[in-house]
Amino acid sequence: MNTPHISSDQALRLDHQLCFALYSASLAMTKLYKPLLDEIGLTYPQYLAMLALWERDGATVSELGERLHLDSGTLTPLLKRLEAAGLVTRLRDVQDERRVLIRLTAAGRRLKTRAARIPGCVLQATQCGVSEALALTQQVQALRDRLSA
Repeated sequence: MNTPHISSDQALRLDHQLCFALYSASLAMTKLYKPLLDEIGLTYPQYLAMLALWERDGATVSELGERLHLDSGTLTPLLKRLEAAGLVTRLRDVQDERRVLIRLTAAGRRLKTRAARIPGCVLQATQCGVSEALALTQQVQALRDRLSA
């Protein structure tokens, strides 16, 4: 890999850190989502779980964890709160009792309609066009995948 030669003082500048750019952008994004999600009664991690379930209802806890990059210690309490809110049910798989299936309730499916306006609000706030936002998303996903490998 060809790396440019920069002084250690330059390399250690906060504004030159990719990690800080990603971290501060993540904080800003989460702050943007908060009032939008408050309107539908979800936290940001709960919203991500619901997005995954709206794509694939009936996923197992382990499949959901893989999809969201969360371990079961983080995911289980989140799912219990969604269940207590009446949005999902957790059921043991009758064919393999080690597996727990997550299914949307009718209220969980209806919530999708209320959440449908959120991506447009976020896109507007980013001041990006759709193609620019998709390209940026793909770049960040590729970076995540390289770092995870």
